[in-house]
This record gives sequence, structure tokens and C-alpha cells, in this order.
Amino acid sequence: MSGLVLDHEPVSGIPHGKLAMWVFLASEIMFFTGFFASFIVLRNANIDLFTNSAQALNKWLALLNTIVLIGSSLTMALSVLAIEKGNKRNFQLYMTITILCAFTFLIVKYFEYTSKFSHHIYPWTDLFYSYYFLTTGFHGMHVIGGIIPMVWMLMRSFTKKGYHNHVRVEVLGLYWHFVDLVWIFLFPVLYLMFPTSYVPPIH
Repeated sequence: MSGLVLDHEPVSGIPHGKLAMWVFLASEIMFFTGFFASFIVLRNANIDLFTNSAQALNKWLALLNTIVLIGSSLTMALSVLAIEKGNKRNFQLYMTITILCAFTFLIVKYFEYTSKFSHHIYPWTDLFYSYYFLTTGFHGMHVIGGIIPMVWMLMRSFTKKGYHNHVRVEVLGLYWHFVDLVWIFLFPVLYLMFPTSYVPPIH
């Protein structure tokens, strides 16, 4: 019986949830890589259009969101460490801060979107904004996808039984770090790869 592998025992030595998350993130990396690659190709082919359109983006709001997400990565890591050590109070503290950072990101993005709409800028305005709204919107959906289990885990931690599944929190942490990493790439690609002022080419 010593060589028998039970169904609930991961053959790889990695918890099934963590392994599944790594597979999911690998597929997401390929998906976003396609976004970035096509954006760069189209940018180079339409540099005048992309440069002019990018001038309407608010780099300072984007920088604020970058700082917020980087901070949330830190607090998520601290929440994982806290639950592994059985420190309920610190887990609740750091998870709450992470959730607040996630909501802050969405609120800032809301104001950024409404500013674009008020200036009659929409996803169909031009090719640049099609990519802008598609990539940032898709990323925003990932942020919402992370908030839902965060809130659920936090609420469970306040119940009588508490919440002690550190593996699931660690898996969620992997997902959240990926969400942050994607934004770290989106920020320079969308906001910083263009001149601050555009001078039409001389023909």
C-alpha cells in the first residue's frame, strides 16, 4: 500500500489549485502577449495616429494606479504570510488594504473613462482607442475577478470558524501578482511610448 497514490494527493507535489492557477496564468500570458505584439505592430504602422490619440491619456492618473497596484501586491504578499503564520488580525488588515487598493484602482479608471467619454472619445473613435479600451477594460475585469474571492475570504475570516486555507490565499496571491504585472506592462505601452508633444512629420 505504500506505493499507492490517493486521488487527493497531487502527484507533482504541488497542490492542485496552485498547479491549475499556473496553467491558467500561462494561458493568460499568451493572451496578453498577443495584445502587446499586435499593438506594437499597429503602432509602428500608424505612428502618427497613435501618437496624436495618446496625447489625451492622463499619465498621472495611470501613474497613481500603478503605485496603487504595486502597493496592493505588497499587502497581498503580507496577507499570505499572515495566514500561513496563523495571524488572523494581520491577515484581515492586509487583505482589507488590498481590497481597498483594488477598488481605488477601479475608481480611478472610472474617472479616466468618464473623462474620455465627456470628450467624445469611445472605443470606436480610432484604432488606438480600440486597443486602449479593450486592454484596460479586460484588465479591469481581471481586477474585479480578484476582488470577489478577496472579499469572500475576508468575510469568512470574521466568522466563528474563521478562514485558515492558506493555500487558496496563496493561489489568489499568484493571480493578483499577475494582474499587477500586466498593468506594469500596460502602463508604459499605452501611456509612455509616445512623445509628450506631437510634431507632424515634414514631407
